[in-house]
Amino acid sequence: MSMTRAVPVTVAIARRADPARASEMVAWMRAGTALAEAFPGFLGAGWVQSGPGSPEWHMLYRFADQETLRRWEESPQRHWWLRSAQGIVEHTRIERRTGIEGWFDPPREGTVETPPVAAEPAGPPVTPPRWKQAVAIWLAFFPLSLTATLLTSRLIPGLPLAVRVLVMTLTLTPLMTYLVLPRITRALQWWLHGQRAPWRLPRRAR
Repeated sequence: MSMTRAVPVTVAIARRADPARASEMVAWMRAGTALAEAFPGFLGAGWVQSGPGSPEWHMLYRFADQETLRRWEESPQRHWWLRSAQGIVEHTRIERRTGIEGWFDPPREGTVETPPVAAEPAGPPVTPPRWKQAVAIWLAFFPLSLTATLLTSRLIPGLPLAVRVLVMTLTLTPLMTYLVLPRITRALQWWLHGQRAPWRLPRRAR
């Protein structure tokens, strides 16, 4: 009997909210993340505002497979959480992505929940080559791993190896997911997608 390997699923959601209610928006997304964390298969979540004062927000959450994602999306907790934002948040786009590409792909329209916000047409997004994704992950992981190894060897040298590795992974995983990897991919966006380096772009005439 053949067995199908579970593939992690990343859900990318675009939402709009009044910029004056940004603090409420952040609190609402934090509440949703806290609820999702209690569900088996939850791998992480994050969000970003398109720019200072922008009404556009982009949120990602990731589950181990389609089944664990379905349990979260059909849960009464999530339905209550979504209802609590009625009149504050407008859901504009939802897209499901599988594999690690979900963290590298540029946003694109997927399943539309509400009429999409008018936007200028854009060309089809291109997923970075896997070797570029691997390089970006290595650039984020190497300095973190080296720093954690040095610190644990000096601060907690007496702990068994398995415990030290456990401490390191528990610390490095959220740092990689929420802090380092997003910054690396943002800084290397031009390289990941085969664009010209920012410092080689022609300067605007003053």
